[in-house]
Amino acid sequence: MSVRDISFTFADARPRFGVGLRHPHYTDFAEAATLPDFVEVHSENFFAPGGASRALIDSVRARCDVSLHGVGLGLGSAAGVDPLHLERLAALVVRVEPLSVSDHACFARAPLPGETVPVHGADLLPLAFTSASLNILCDNVSRVQDALRRPILVENLSAYWAFEDDCFAEPEFLAALCQRAGCGLLLDLNNLVVNATNAREADVVAAARRFIDALPAAAVGEYHLAGCTPVESGPMIDDHSRPVSDAVWAVYAHALRVLGPRPTLVEWDLDLPPWAVLMAEADRAGAIAGGVSGESSDKGGSTTLSAVPA
Repeated sequence: MSVRDISFTFADARPRFGVGLRHPHYTDFAEAATLPDFVEVHSENFFAPGGASRALIDSVRARCDVSLHGVGLGLGSAAGVDPLHLERLAALVVRVEPLSVSDHACFARAPLPGETVPVHGADLLPLAFTSASLNILCDNVSRVQDALRRPILVENLSAYWAFEDDCFAEPEFLAALCQRAGCGLLLDLNNLVVNATNAREADVVAAARRFIDALPAAAVGEYHLAGCTPVESGPMIDDHSRPVSDAVWAVYAHALRVLGPRPTLVEWDLDLPPWAVLMAEADRAGAIAGGVSGESSDKGGSTTLSAVPA
């Protein structure tokens, strides 16, 4: 049976709070007495069939649940998914038995002019929100899910331009993907804020809330939180180099009210802080989720929330 034929509701996912595990924190993780509910690693870092990387992922998995987050599938590429990349990912999924497997709604593979063999652009390049792009994305996601024999999560992108021939709003495009391919959405809330900032929205939090309001709750399987370098002018870059911003915390609280609690992951990739600071960010996510849940109970299911915990 194809994964596409399986009815799956991502809203059933149990709330957990995790952090991205990056190289400078490997020793801190190994020595920590208290661990997050789960850690996320970049899949491609562990494709080697043996050696130090394989030993590391085995030791991490022995201590903690793991999610596999990829950056290389290029799910929106008209050239398709690299069969070797997919083979290596499938082997890693079998070994790790991750909580989730995810990648991005982007393209990355295409042949150079005059060539026929695709090359990888080594970046997450944005898609046009058209029927043709949607068909390509659905076909590639379905191919990946059939190979892995499980649904995956697809992340919304931070993008720095839009296409003139867009015919879907982004939430509508992603909802159609989830419905047709049977995948889920990894909802990156920092990307919503970055995109709203770069679109020069007067109120970036309100713009992100409108995006969330347009999504089907059953399709959302995980939240990503992050911070990035503030800018005075020019585009804001999603560099994952700062604590989660106040705007992203506010958007997160709204997502919890509207879509419900989900596994939540704090990303931090550049200018990494001490391990304790990263763990404190995950703890704050848990506190906000607990506050939303408690307030909803106190008000008989009301979706109104006051302050976000500091």
